[in-house]
Amino acid sequence: MKANPTSPRIERLPGSEKRLWRAVLDRDKTYDGRFYYSVATTGVYCRPSCASRPARRENVRFHATVEDAATAGFRPCKRCRPNEAPLEDVYAAKVAAACRLIETADELPSLEFLARSMSLSPYHFHRIFKRVTGVTPKAYASANRRKRVRDTLQRSSTVTEAIHATGFNSAGRFYADLDDTLGMTPSEYRAGGANAAIRFAFAKCTLGAVLVATTERGIAAITLGETRDELLDDLRQRFPKATLSAAQKDFGDIVAKVVALIEAPRTGFNLPLDMQGTAFQHRVWHALRRIPAGTTITYAELAERIGSPSAVRAVASACASNPVAVAVPCHRVVSKSGGLSGYRWGIERKRQLIERERKS
Repeated sequence: MKANPTSPRIERLPGSEKRLWRAVLDRDKTYDGRFYYSVATTGVYCRPSCASRPARRENVRFHATVEDAATAGFRPCKRCRPNEAPLEDVYAAKVAAACRLIETADELPSLEFLARSMSLSPYHFHRIFKRVTGVTPKAYASANRRKRVRDTLQRSSTVTEAIHATGFNSAGRFYADLDDTLGMTPSEYRAGGANAAIRFAFAKCTLGAVLVATTERGIAAITLGETRDELLDDLRQRFPKATLSAAQKDFGDIVAKVVALIEAPRTGFNLPLDMQGTAFQHRVWHALRRIPAGTTITYAELAERIGSPSAVRAVASACASNPVAVAVPCHRVVSKSGGLSGYRWGIERKRQLIERERKS
């Protein structure tokens, strides 16, 4: 079979052939399921992440689906098994089930119990759980408990009532966990963040005005808009009882890095973030940060990546709740049709961010 390096259905493929070939050379798993490639000299087709030795470029052809590759006369690779459910999807389903066990348990199930429930060894389960969610089972359980603490403190009439309602067997343990849980005392949290200190500063970029706000732990908000007043009003609504103060000159380096990220998203971002959210939201936000610059995925694909394929609406809601623009790239998620759909900071800004990433 003679190879034809130009696919007749190139319009359905997720990027130029140059980009797809780079994904094959890099064995980029983020492209698995989005396209397949065949090799004329072997007669097989593979996933982009296939561990087989790369073929010569002139023998490679790209296909949008396994059906396209089979119709073209190629058979599935026995190594990466592109015609079967990806192993990562199988693992994601197991991790999603483990997350549900953790979320509904009064006490954190043991690693051995979780692994046994998933038919995996403790070591293998721990490694897979961290790879899928970005955190360990223990850290995930802590995030889930943080949500329970926040919700219970808002509903309870006293802190003591909240201690018992959230499953802590002692007040000492409850208070010991609060530094990471709330970032403030229980009384402050129940008072809507009163006495919490947040510094902020403004800057200008090609997308308009930018506001950067930080706590002592890291960046709590990066927002985009037309005017400073608009952005400051949004910050006040987010932290209605916190103490807000304009940052001094020592804040300049942080703001400069944020603006640099907005102007050139591929440069990366390594400043600490302090994002308050539910365990589910943190799963979504972590997955967003793993989407490569210059690519987009759908809300359904994002839901599958976090192991909750039926939670598309919840995923979209978590994207809309993202408080840190660009650093957590929710702009890389599009609708099933490929349309830009909603974006908290405006569709036109989303369009510009996607276009500049693809061109860089």
